[in-house]
Amino acid sequence: MTEDSQRNFRSVYYEKVGFRGVEEKKSLEILLKDDRLDIEKLCTFSQRFPLPSMYRALVWKVLLGILPPHHESHAQVMMYRKEQYSDVLHALKVIRFVNDATPHVEVYLRMYQLECGKLPRSPSFPLEPEDEVFLAIAKAMEEMVEDSVDCCWIIRCFVNQLNNKYRDSLPQLPKAFEQYLNLEDSRLLTHLRACSAVSKLPYDLWFKRCFAGCLPESSLQRVWDKVVSGSCKILVFVAVEILLTFKIKVMALNNAEKITKFLENIPQDSSDAIVSKAIDLWHKHCGTPVHSA
Repeated sequence: MTEDSQRNFRSVYYEKVGFRGVEEKKSLEILLKDDRLDIEKLCTFSQRFPLPSMYRALVWKVLLGILPPHHESHAQVMMYRKEQYSDVLHALKVIRFVNDATPHVEVYLRMYQLECGKLPRSPSFPLEPEDEVFLAIAKAMEEMVEDSVDCCWIIRCFVNQLNNKYRDSLPQLPKAFEQYLNLEDSRLLTHLRACSAVSKLPYDLWFKRCFAGCLPESSLQRVWDKVVSGSCKILVFVAVEILLTFKIKVMALNNAEKITKFLENIPQDSSDAIVSKAIDLWHKHCGTPVHSA
């Protein structure tokens, strides 16, 4: 086993059994004790390390602007967030768009539509493609965040981040994917081009849904740590690593449809290793952020 593969095996193993990140956890706890949370340092930490699950929702809420940096305001702000959630939910029940039996993810979608002025005239109207993206992200987020109010706000702000902050960057990701795959394995890219598969890869699943429905949530949340903290480019390296991991399978497929179908339903048992290697690739090509003074 090479030194790199040993390191990757160890990091995945330690993360699985809960030993990894003890020092990182202590560093984060120090950052979270500040009276005024330093957003830049929290972003840098999230870019460098996986967030401990017990702090993930809190850090995401701060980075997404759901909570302010000042600790003393958190309880009051969350009270307002809960009131707003209850008011919008009540309004949707009054106009009979949702009821007590409506799945949570659909409730979150209708709340988002209502607040964005995009609620259709009837709940029976077919969903738009952007609604399908929202639901995919919401289904994954529901597995990561227990509290329904937190979950609703995080989904809303995560989707807004994709639609606003990353609006110009996301369409560039397929080209970046091609560029980095060529650097990592030009033969694999040549095969995809020969099969006319490059333009037909599941880019919407990868870059619009941010791998929701592709990777299990336990692996996906480590990718979303990077997205929430300011880098959508991590998505490119997850896609590249998926191709590298399943190179033998992909090289054996000789048409675009078969390649795309396989990539839309990749085996789940390699997901932790894929994400760990993708983060290493991302740091290799884009550098490792360092704490500012």
